[in-house]
Amino acid sequence: MSSDSHLEEALTAFLDTPAPPSIGLDSVGVVQPQAMTFDEPLQLASGTAFGPYSLMVETYGRLNADRSNAVLVCHALNASHHVAGVSADDPSDVGWWDNMVGPGKPLDTDRFFVIGINNLGSCFGSTGPASIDPRTGRPYGASFPVVTVEDWVHAQARVADRLGIARFAAVMGGSLGGMQALSWAITYPERVAHCVVIASTPRLSAQNIAFNEVARRAIITDPEFHGGDFYAHGTVPRNGLSVARMIGHITYLSGDDMAEKFGRAQRSPGADGAFRYGYDVEFEVESYLRYQGEKFSKYFDANTYLLITRALDYFDPAKQAGGDLARSLAPAQAEFLLTSFTTDWRFPPSCSREIVQALLRNGRPVTYAEIEAPHGHDAFLLDDARYHSVVRGYFDRVARQLGLGEAGGAQ
Repeated sequence: MSSDSHLEEALTAFLDTPAPPSIGLDSVGVVQPQAMTFDEPLQLASGTAFGPYSLMVETYGRLNADRSNAVLVCHALNASHHVAGVSADDPSDVGWWDNMVGPGKPLDTDRFFVIGINNLGSCFGSTGPASIDPRTGRPYGASFPVVTVEDWVHAQARVADRLGIARFAAVMGGSLGGMQALSWAITYPERVAHCVVIASTPRLSAQNIAFNEVARRAIITDPEFHGGDFYAHGTVPRNGLSVARMIGHITYLSGDDMAEKFGRAQRSPGADGAFRYGYDVEFEVESYLRYQGEKFSKYFDANTYLLITRALDYFDPAKQAGGDLARSLAPAQAEFLLTSFTTDWRFPPSCSREIVQALLRNGRPVTYAEIEAPHGHDAFLLDDARYHSVVRGYFDRVARQLGLGEAGGAQ
């Protein structure tokens, strides 16, 4: 199929469909993702050429005539293309950043055309380890190649090409999504006008890599894992995946937040608060973690968890520049917004400040906000008036630069 045919097909799928019914004045409403299939193999950082493959894509708002108002939102570890609105297949499935994206929200879909893409290797519709390998007729399983943040960015660029978007008004993401946004600014500098990096880091610390390794070992050593080919055995390594999620969840919350939510409250204390002297759930925090782990193990893929945590480990743009972050960021042409949260001990403010300092060394325009919030790393997903005000103000400026009019109405 020619590139013109691909563009026509993509625009028909995403731009000419009727506007969905509204759930509320500030909602993008009911949304339906589309699959984009790419026949040409993608050259991965590992040296593997992978393809064909499909990526799930969801869009909100309208692309303007000159295609200048597109914003790419990159997702974090357990999220997907479903950024905002309500899934057409499940009324209870609300987008993971619905408080950020929508009409009149900080990223205003009355002005911007917002794109969410499920990354290659994920388990929410894009080609991943559970997908069928056309060469064998069986799930890829352990044979699915290791992917990197840079691989995802190259795959996302193909989606942009398919939609006829030469340059994004902004590329935005939190946590692992922020790494992708940063990689976009380096890898495709001429295609990014603004780069929004929230609660992220230029590389993982040894401690973060250690947490990821413990989580991976929990999965790999589960007897039901079967070397990654558990699909053929009709099993799921739920115990390992549940423990992995529990480990990760601890790192997303701050100590103060956990103390306020749970303290040392007991689940079902005996008379006068006596302990039960066993290894079942004793404290409320244990019950919470087990619930989160068990819920996660029912919808997430174990091999995907391995892939994504390893992609986190590998991200280090300064590695190819002799460890000099400023040098690695030198190609960037974008303006930047970075936001961090004071109680985020997974990616603390010092990580964002390091990026800010490297950008300033290159003379890049940078806005930086350090938000005092009690919720740890998860703060980037939550409602915080100061945080949302910063993002709203920044996108107001982007809109003015593009001549998109006042909030609440695109020109």
